[in-house]
Amino acid sequence: MRPCIALICLIGTLAAAPAVHAAGNPQIAGLQVALRAHGLYLAQIDGIAGPRTAAAVHAFQHRHGLPYGVANARLRAALGPLGRPLFGTRTLKHGDFGWDVSVLQFLLTRRGVYSGALDGYMGKETSAALKRYQRAMHLRADAVVGPRTLSAIVRRDAVPVRTHPVAVSSTVHVVRVGDTLTALAARFHTTIAALASMNRIDPAKPIVIGQRLRLPAAAPSLTPQRLDVRAMLDQWSARLGVDAHLVRALAWMESGYQTEIVSAAGARGVLQTLPTTRQYVETVLAGRDIPQSVDGDIEVGILYLKHLLQTFDGNERLALAGWYQGERAVQKHGLYKVTKPFVANVLALRQRM
Repeated sequence: MRPCIALICLIGTLAAAPAVHAAGNPQIAGLQVALRAHGLYLAQIDGIAGPRTAAAVHAFQHRHGLPYGVANARLRAALGPLGRPLFGTRTLKHGDFGWDVSVLQFLLTRRGVYSGALDGYMGKETSAALKRYQRAMHLRADAVVGPRTLSAIVRRDAVPVRTHPVAVSSTVHVVRVGDTLTALAARFHTTIAALASMNRIDPAKPIVIGQRLRLPAAAPSLTPQRLDVRAMLDQWSARLGVDAHLVRALAWMESGYQTEIVSAAGARGVLQTLPTTRQYVETVLAGRDIPQSVDGDIEVGILYLKHLLQTFDGNERLALAGWYQGERAVQKHGLYKVTKPFVANVLALRQRM
């Protein structure tokens, strides 16, 4: 893999670690999940440093005023709870949340022992899948990624585990007649300062014909990825008087902040509301039609959650159960067995989102 052509690569591996699988770098899967939480990456979580991942990284860096080119500790801190820690830097156990859990879930999925969400939360499903992996590897099935389990994963899946930055490089451009830093910055949707930083050159000096410059990969036009889903959730939560952390956690569990997914049952959008739920919200709760848009879907979902919280006197556990299994079912039967893990996961994430 040529370093100037690779869009994203993790710099530094264990001294004895084999080469990263062609299927992708698992640490990149953690980056993709974190970017998805910000509504900037809506493609498959595959650990592959493709143009969509590069576009999402560049969009995040631009949004937060970060320099292009390196997904270092500063960028990971800006990503929030899912931006750290890198896989291999702590012992993982039930209840943990972060980049490293996303990587673990990706690896367990690739091994065929996990089919749940890649949400960065080590809940019951992830812990159970880890036990299955450990038994298959003849390890102690304790659902903890300690030294022995980590060593087995690194050997088997070639996961880079040193805490080095994730470098976002790009294509190489050979300067032609008429090229200037100003023109190149405009063409590649970046800044002169960013180009100067990426290439370690003085922006006050002219570039010369034949000079090779690193340029950020051209971001594909991905309109849905430009939505700041978390900000939209926060805005509607504040407008409707519902706790933003609870809304974030619910949306993350339902869709991973993906705006355009539709479930087999027809649930749509970030909060995965059913058509019957939308109809109830529009006719009973709102008394008006609500736009069929990302904003509209979020408004519908939060209005319904607010209704459930009021119905159950502010009891978040019962409100979430009503969301999952239906309001009347909770009133008549209490929480179903299948509902309890969902409620527990959302409440656990509530403190982290």
